[in-house]
Amino acid sequence: MWFIKEKLFMSKYTKFYLAPLTAYQYVSRLLPGSCRYYPTCSEYAKWHFELNRADKAFIQSGLRILRCNQLFIGGIDYPVITYTPPKLMNLCQKQRAIKYWFFPKKENLFYVIKDYGAY
Repeated sequence: MWFIKEKLFMSKYTKFYLAPLTAYQYVSRLLPGSCRYYPTCSEYAKWHFELNRADKAFIQSGLRILRCNQLFIGGIDYPVITYTPPKLMNLCQKQRAIKYWFFPKKENLFYVIKDYGAY
C-alpha cells in the first residue's frame, strides 16, 4: 500500500480540464444523485485528470461514462493507474496531509482511493 503525501503538481492544462468538472460537481449537488457507481463519474474523471496524462484521463473517463447506464449493474469502481513508487522516501520532509491511497492490483497497477479526511 502506497500513498501520496506531497501536494500534486498541477499544470495549467490540468487545471483547465478540472474547471468544467468542478463546475459540474457544484451544479449537480443541487440535483438528485443518479450515478450508478461509486465514486461518481465526475469524481472518477477528476481523480484521473489529477493523476494521469490528459489523453489517458479522457479515455478512461469516457469509458466510465459509457458504462454508466441501465445495462451495467454499477457498484464500486475505483480508478486504476500505473504508478512507480519512489525508491527512497525522504523522511526529513515535514508531514503533509495524505490525499490519495494506492492499493496494488497487479505489478505497477494500483487502485486509487481518496482520503476524504485529509483536508
